[in-house]
Amino acid sequence: MKVYSNDDVRSDALQDQRIAIIGYGSQGRAHAQNLRDSGFDVVTGVRKGGKGWTNARADKIETAEPTEAVKGADLIAILTPDMAQEAVWKETIAPHAKEGSALLFAHGFSIHYGRVQPRADMDVVLVAPKGPGDLVRREFIRGRGVPALFAVKQDATETARARAMAYAKGIGGAAGGLIETTFAEETETDLFGEQAVLCGGAKELVKAGYQTLVDAGYQPEVAYFECMHELKLIVDLFYEGGISKMHDFISETAKYGAVASGPRIITEETRERMREVLRDIQSGNFARDWILENQAGKPRYTAMLNADRNHPIEKTGAALRERMAWLKSPTNA
Repeated sequence: MKVYSNDDVRSDALQDQRIAIIGYGSQGRAHAQNLRDSGFDVVTGVRKGGKGWTNARADKIETAEPTEAVKGADLIAILTPDMAQEAVWKETIAPHAKEGSALLFAHGFSIHYGRVQPRADMDVVLVAPKGPGDLVRREFIRGRGVPALFAVKQDATETARARAMAYAKGIGGAAGGLIETTFAEETETDLFGEQAVLCGGAKELVKAGYQTLVDAGYQPEVAYFECMHELKLIVDLFYEGGISKMHDFISETAKYGAVASGPRIITEETRERMREVLRDIQSGNFARDWILENQAGKPRYTAMLNADRNHPIEKTGAALRERMAWLKSPTNA
């Protein structure tokens, strides 16, 4: 596997080409500002008077109504939420995008699951930074960059790959390191990581640990510190140096407990549940369920989300965090 750096990328692949950013949320805002600062011609397609329009104007990014932004663009980056992309494609982009333009995504969901079916004359590419928009912007300002994945689904102009890499370099991805992938691999691994480990798995592990201690008669506040608060300390070690750095910085007792008891928690049964989650993602069952849930008005999603927000650990944590001055911004401290 090759990791591409700035020296491997031809910035002129997008020279004299206009880039339209559709959606000015976390990623859209960072991409637009970084591309502008990299010398590219950028316009953001946002509704006049809306939050995105106001933020883009404040950031000194050229603005236009989405349809107008699309009409003159050589590359169109769809950075709206996944469930909005089908409508954005059908109503705003497909009728107005010029021939030979490129369609770029930061996540492959809409293409991989057939929600968006681009015209044959268009390039279809992916550039997915491995970090939130705020980090993408902050690292770029510091002269560094967040690593990114890139992929090509459709190469109508025979310049799709070069365009994707140039865009990735423009937002700082090549400074952090570019890795080539496919739409399928990016989509399926991203969804799996979110569900089984980063968001779903970690959340359920924290809640289960907290409830186990509280049910055994321990104080909720102490259970919160042990099962949620201190998790950040361990995740930071993982982030900075992997499992080895964690072992280097925790006590011998903690190390022994980790290697002896960890496999008692994540068992073969747990791994089979993970494989089930992955099969649902690969088969499209998860995507179909999420699409149908949106079409129904998200009743099940809302109920499950509220159950998380109303879990006892949230009340305990909120009270404790009020005393943690370092979590407050300087203006609120």
